[in-house]
Amino acid sequence: MGHRHRADARPPRIGDRATIRSGTIVYADVEIGDDFTTGHDALVREDTRVGDDVVVGTNTVIDGTTTVGSHVSLQTGVYVPTNTTIGSEVFVGPNAVLTNDAYPIREEYDLAGPTLEDHVSVGANATLLPSVTVGEGSFVAAGAVVTEDVPPETLAVGAPAEFRELPAALKGGNRIA
Repeated sequence: MGHRHRADARPPRIGDRATIRSGTIVYADVEIGDDFTTGHDALVREDTRVGDDVVVGTNTVIDGTTTVGSHVSLQTGVYVPTNTTIGSEVFVGPNAVLTNDAYPIREEYDLAGPTLEDHVSVGANATLLPSVTVGEGSFVAAGAVVTEDVPPETLAVGAPAEFRELPAALKGGNRIA
């Protein structure tokens, strides 16, 4: 707890009723709300803000300078890069990858992670490219590769993802609490 990334770093602030499992590292300069739960070997890096009732699964990485709302479930093996925003009532399935660098190593690029608005669901093994916004209430199917903004209340499916009307069974948002 409180891995110091710089000499003047403040200890992490973690709310009540946290369950932080073995191998997890939470850096300094992190603020976490109540009812926080991790799997084993999770990582939460500096300058990250996490709301209440958030699950960070086994081997999940939140690479810092990120905001996560309340009632969020990041399943096993999720990667959340620097400069990402995740709203409330969001589910991100196992091994989903969010990215923040459009041209790794090849070109200068201002790192910009995706934005997942409230009530978004992302299926297992989906990939979201830098700077995309997934609109409120949208559903990204398993294995989808999201290369552009997803409108609110939309289903994104395929590689690259195509947009479809959200089926009635998937409407209404998430209730993770």
